[in-house]
Amino acid sequence: MTGIEASTHLRLARPSRDLVAAERFYVGGLGLDVLYRATAGGPGEHDLLMVGRAGAAWHLELVAGPEPTPSEQDLLVLYLDGPVPEELLERLEKAGGRRVSQGPYWDQWGVTVADPDGYRIVLSTRRWHNTPLGAS
Repeated sequence: MTGIEASTHLRLARPSRDLVAAERFYVGGLGLDVLYRATAGGPGEHDLLMVGRAGAAWHLELVAGPEPTPSEQDLLVLYLDGPVPEELLERLEKAGGRRVSQGPYWDQWGVTVADPDGYRIVLSTRRWHNTPLGAS
């Protein structure tokens, strides 16, 4: 056992200006579930929202308070292994997202949408498997 297994849970945390707008985008638009929600309970504590899929080994934590500073390389890539449904893109736009270019590679292999805070989600048409380099 190395301490980090395939089933080890992953949390990706990001700041958000507006958790209501973030929830509308990630839950109403992208279709994720609210896994946890907390309200500031004391000095130095922030409101937070955790979204993801029930039973998955990952979730996205959105924390209110600090100012988001996304760059073009702050990507959350979701490998759909097929076409990106136009209905999904329409929902994301109605929920506050906007389509953006992510350069030739990602523009060829998916669609990139900026969330209300400016962080980018790539909906990739490709498939991904975690196989270490050199493994056959």
